[in-house]
Amino acid sequence: MIQGLTRREREITDIEEIIKILENENIIHIGLVDGDEPYVVPMNYGFTMENGKLTLYMHGATEGKKLDLMRKNPKVFFSIESGITAFSGGDIACQYGTSYSSIMGKGVAEILENPEDKMSGLSLFMKSQTGRDFQFNERMVSAVAVIKIDVKEYTAKHRPIPIQNQKQLEK
Repeated sequence: MIQGLTRREREITDIEEIIKILENENIIHIGLVDGDEPYVVPMNYGFTMENGKLTLYMHGATEGKKLDLMRKNPKVFFSIESGITAFSGGDIACQYGTSYSSIMGKGVAEILENPEDKMSGLSLFMKSQTGRDFQFNERMVSAVAVIKIDVKEYTAKHRPIPIQNQKQLEK
């Protein structure tokens, strides 16, 4: 887990809850370093979670800015948001907010070169995105870049709708 989560009461530590977030969403935001500037790109993703170890998979064009940046500096940060619901409920600003679940983390990106690794990564990606199993061959995977992120640290949290706001939303 990442150090520095300030609202510990919102932390999710149950792996099954974390997997639900990963399964329910399709978009991940990947933060890369472009010299002294951040560069963030939204992507679709697939994942594996084995013994609490998260690995992410993405695919895209075989050339472009994100791959260039990953080759220069493979360290990445990511963010996934789920169940975003705005709530309002009162006469003062702090009674407004947003309920959500999120996962944030950092890891090391690897652009897979081995065709077997690419086929495996794309199969995991498609299973996560569609719930279906797909087969790939070397010709198919030669047309895309497959990115694997070895997640080193992550944290998950959930901000529920406060009880007083839930009652107002139910009306």
